[in-house]
Amino acid sequence: MYAPGHLGELTQVIDPHLVDAVLEETGSRERRVRLLPARVVVYFVLALAFFERSSYQTVWSKLGAGLHGIAVARPCASSLSRARRRPGSAPLRRLFEILAGPVAARARSGSFYRGLRAVTVDGTTLSIPDEEAVTWRFPKHGGQVLEFGYLLLRLVALVECGTRALLGAAFGPDTTDELGYARRLLSHLDASMVLLADAYYDAYDFLEAVTGTGASFLLRSTRKRRPTVRHPLPDGSYLTTVCAGRYQAGRGYGRLEVRIIEAWMTIELADGTRRTELWRLMTSLLDSESYPAHELITLYHRRWQAETCYFSLKSTVLDGRVLRSRTVPGLEQEGLCPADGLPGAGANRRRPGYGPTGPVGGARQPDRAAQRRR
Repeated sequence: MYAPGHLGELTQVIDPHLVDAVLEETGSRERRVRLLPARVVVYFVLALAFFERSSYQTVWSKLGAGLHGIAVARPCASSLSRARRRPGSAPLRRLFEILAGPVAARARSGSFYRGLRAVTVDGTTLSIPDEEAVTWRFPKHGGQVLEFGYLLLRLVALVECGTRALLGAAFGPDTTDELGYARRLLSHLDASMVLLADAYYDAYDFLEAVTGTGASFLLRSTRKRRPTVRHPLPDGSYLTTVCAGRYQAGRGYGRLEVRIIEAWMTIELADGTRRTELWRLMTSLLDSESYPAHELITLYHRRWQAETCYFSLKSTVLDGRVLRSRTVPGLEQEGLCPADGLPGAGANRRRPGYGPTGPVGGARQPDRAAQRRR
């Protein structure tokens, strides 16, 4: 477990004592001595996410690659599959809840803007196997006559800029849109943050909910909005009002005061093609002197760090393949594993009951873990 090798590397990032505490809390610890204890199974499931191209037995061999001169069990693929099913997804979900969180210090470049922690939210879809065991949860796509394509899992993540650490993630069938999953992440926002998002997230209800958390926002407005200039500001931006699309009993038509920054963006492709278009940025940072327009335009570019997270997952780790799991609990495990393995892995040192005074017992080495994350 603690020897050199891939298993040893994982234990440097995710403390074994933390895994034991999570297994105990979720009631997933084994009741008798097994060839594959629950703790080892958790690390095996994590390793499956890092070695997507490898079979179960190959991943198992990688875990014990550094255990030279020690007799290591060689379970067959079916034994590993059954062992993976035993704990379910509860330990991985709880592990993610503990590990996820902001990790950037104030001095970290790219993580803060004028004292506000920059975070971004975005979504993507992952292809999953077309199996009867999962279609009850993830419906097929099709028209009146034909069904087509892979089943899709929709993933929405809240990411810290500068470190790409995950603050939260929500996923499930793509029958729920991105805003539906994004609303589940609002509890991770607070007044110390500014949320960056793409044009899809400019719905009034979502912006009102973000404002209710105390967080500020900066996002791109959709083209269908034609804001009226209510109060021009010295830096070229202006104040306007966003209204709710429907009447609410007792509240009327909701109104939210925002600031609009218009910028002409020119994109030049490798073949020399140039395209210029107007972008409208919408923000709740209304003071043009404290938050100049040109700085907010530069800040918005950090939103793309969520896109690079998904690129790493879909193009580098998965390499365009579908997820390997063929059951709903397995897909839940697989959806949580990339989050548990790297981003925010040192955050448990801040969590009550899981730090030096809790079950971890001070065995954690946050400085070394932080160095490995970078």
